[in-house]
Amino acid sequence: MTSRTAWAKSELEELANGGRLVPIRTIETAQGAWISIEGKPVLNMCSNNYLGLANNPEVVRASQEATSKFGMGAGAVRSIAGTNSLHAKLEEELASFKHFGSSLVYQGGLLANLGSIPVLVGKDDLVISEELNHASIIDGVRLSSAKRAVYKHLDMGDLRNQLKEHRKDGKKTLIVTDGVFSMDGDIAPLPEIAELGEEFDSMVYVDDAHGEGVLGDHGRGIVDHFKLSGKVDIEMGTFSKALGGMGGFVASDEDVIRLMKQRSRPFLFSSALNPGDTAAISKSLEIMSKDDSALKRLWSNAKRLKDGLLSEGYDLGNSKTPITPVMVGDEKKTLELSKSLYQESRVFASPIVFPTVARGMARIRLMPSAVHSTDDIDFAVESFRQQGKKLAILK
Repeated sequence: MTSRTAWAKSELEELANGGRLVPIRTIETAQGAWISIEGKPVLNMCSNNYLGLANNPEVVRASQEATSKFGMGAGAVRSIAGTNSLHAKLEEELASFKHFGSSLVYQGGLLANLGSIPVLVGKDDLVISEELNHASIIDGVRLSSAKRAVYKHLDMGDLRNQLKEHRKDGKKTLIVTDGVFSMDGDIAPLPEIAELGEEFDSMVYVDDAHGEGVLGDHGRGIVDHFKLSGKVDIEMGTFSKALGGMGGFVASDEDVIRLMKQRSRPFLFSSALNPGDTAAISKSLEIMSKDDSALKRLWSNAKRLKDGLLSEGYDLGNSKTPITPVMVGDEKKTLELSKSLYQESRVFASPIVFPTVARGMARIRLMPSAVHSTDDIDFAVESFRQQGKKLAILK
């Protein structure tokens, strides 16, 4: 450490003193209901592997075969020499699965938002963004240089007011919202948003990272869930959650996607998604399209988890999806609960504190999956009961 970087130590100390220094644990096995950390088996309750596809044998095999055939890396950016037949195939499959005209695959969900929003709007345009939108949306809006307005969480009256007041400020207007809000598990009122978009001649963009594989027919997402095909202009999603891999995408009509291929910076300036990842996602889509049994197990496990925690007296906020926020509030107490669960009950459940959520809104966000057994869910509930009583979080 030099004197020029000594500030980092003081900031870390400030985080620790404020109960906001979150431990980052190293996993030693594949994702699953139980994983190994520090040589010990622990119940994994904080992975986004909703459907268990991250280590599905068919998905793994598809990745291995594609790597053997195409090599480890794509070798170039998509616009030069990095587009291979696997990318083209996946984009056709995604467009069909999502009921859109076309799609574009990115190297990550964050890059999908950073790369797409600045193509859709610029300095002469307007973005009206949901109050609790994901950080990648916020950063994508900043990169666009568009004028910005924010509407209150899930408040359609406020969205209407923002459109009335600001619509004239932009040549084009983009309404952008998360589909499922990742920290709270609630769902955007997309039908009302789509209606307002039509009324005020504004494009509608939904980030469905936590809806992919979770909502809609066979996990097609929030647009399908609300039967809004043709009424939402752009749907963005990730492959790193329910689909079990890496990458992201945007789906829209053919001309919008063609334009993104000419102007989107991650497409133009970053090497393409690796062949193994691309093939794995194609296989995940195939599995999801044929069989929704994992989706049904996910929702059954989520209900069992929520019912159990609510019966013990925990506050789970306003979640409408498998995302299960165990609200604690105090940040130090949240870290203590997470540590106690890990050390004494063998439950891996990471704390969520500021700045990921607002001050005073700390929680442990649980993520049940299709690979959890009912015994696993009951074990988690009993562990929360024991440690919550011990720390006086529960009465």
